[in-house]
Amino acid sequence: MATILIVDDSPTVRRTLGFTLKKHGYTALAATHGGEALEMLAETAVAPTTAVDLIIADVSMPEIDGITLLKLLRANPRYHNLPVIMLTASGQSQDRLHAEQEGANGFLTKPTSSHELLATVEQFLG
Repeated sequence: MATILIVDDSPTVRRTLGFTLKKHGYTALAATHGGEALEMLAETAVAPTTAVDLIIADVSMPEIDGITLLKLLRANPRYHNLPVIMLTASGQSQDRLHAEQEGANGFLTKPTSSHELLATVEQFLG
C-alpha cells in the first residue's frame, strides 16, 4: 500500500490523520514542519522501499510552512510530480488559490472527515 507523509505542527492532527490512513491500509509517516519533511524525503530517497507516494501538508506551520514546502517540492525534479494535498484550518479562498498557484493537487479544510480525507487521497493514489 502507499506511503503518505503528513506534515502538520499539531500532534492531534498528525495522530488523527495517521490513524485514519493506517486503518485503511496506508503507511503514514509524520513530520512537524516543512524542514523535517524535506529531511525525511531525503532519507527515503536513499531507501526507495520507503518512498513517499503522497504528502498532506498544513498551510500554516513554523520554520518552513506548507506553501514554501510546496514551492521547494515543485522546484525539485525528483518531487515535481509528487501529489501534495494542502490542509488548512481557515478554509480561506486565498489560501486555496495560493496553494493551487504553487501546484497543489488537492485541498482539505480542518477538521476534515475520514470520508473526505480518504476520498481525496484515493483520487491521487487510486
